[in-house]
Amino acid sequence: MIKNVHGNTVDHLGAAIVAGQYAAGAVVPPEPMLCEELGVSRTVVREAVKSLIAKGLVSTGPKVGTRVLSEDQWNWFDPDVIAWKSKAGLTRDFLRDLQDLRRVMEPAAVRLAAERATHEDLAEIEAAFESMRSAAEGGGGDYVACDLRFHQGLLRASHNRMIVQMSKVLSALLRTSFEISTTREDGPRHSLPLHRAVLDAVIAHNPAAAEQAILVLIAGANEDIEDVLASRGGDPVARATVLLKAA
Repeated sequence: MIKNVHGNTVDHLGAAIVAGQYAAGAVVPPEPMLCEELGVSRTVVREAVKSLIAKGLVSTGPKVGTRVLSEDQWNWFDPDVIAWKSKAGLTRDFLRDLQDLRRVMEPAAVRLAAERATHEDLAEIEAAFESMRSAAEGGGGDYVACDLRFHQGLLRASHNRMIVQMSKVLSALLRTSFEISTTREDGPRHSLPLHRAVLDAVIAHNPAAAEQAILVLIAGANEDIEDVLASRGGDPVARATVLLKAA
C-alpha cells in the first residue's frame, strides 16, 4: 500500500536524522539517491520530506536542498520524533527536560482536577489505579499503559480544554518516562502508594494536597530514572532495552 511505503520512508529518514546519521545543517541526499537507496519513487520521497518538514526535522529551499535542522527546532510533541529519539537513546538532557515539563504542567493540572473532577472522572481514575495495582501485583495487564491512563484521567479531570488537548500530545512523552522509571526493581509496587495519595487528594477536593502529592510522585519517578541511568554508567537509555527489561 502507498501509505505503508510512505510511512516506512518517513520512518527510515526520520530515525536516521534523530540518530545523528545526518548532522544539523547537513544536506539530505538528493531525491535520485534516496529513491535508489530506499527503492521508492520520487513522489514517495517528496511526500516523506514534507512530513519531516512538518515535524521540524528538515527545511528545504531553492538551491540549498533539504537540510537537517537543529534539535531545538524539532517538534518534541510529535509521537514519531519521540519514538525515534527513544530508539536512538534517551540522553540525560532529554530526560531532564521531560521531568521539568512534568513538574511545570502536572501540579497545576492536578490542582484543577481536585477542584473540578466529577464522579465520572473519579471513577475513571480509580479504575485506572486498580488496573495499575493488578498489573503490579502480577494480576496481568500492562502497568505502563494503566499508569498512562491514570495520568491522562487526571489531566482530563482538570476540565481545561487546553490542558486536555496537551494531554493528547504529551502521551508519548509520559509513556517514555514511565517505561524507564518502572524498570527499577519493584518500581511499580513502590509507586502505588504515591499514586494513591494523589487520587485521595483529588477525591477529597484538596488542591494543595493534590499538588504536593503529584510533586512527590514526580520526584520519585525522577529518582527511578536517575537510578536506571546510573546503572548504565550515564549512557543513553534505548527504548528497545527498556521494553525488553520490562517484559
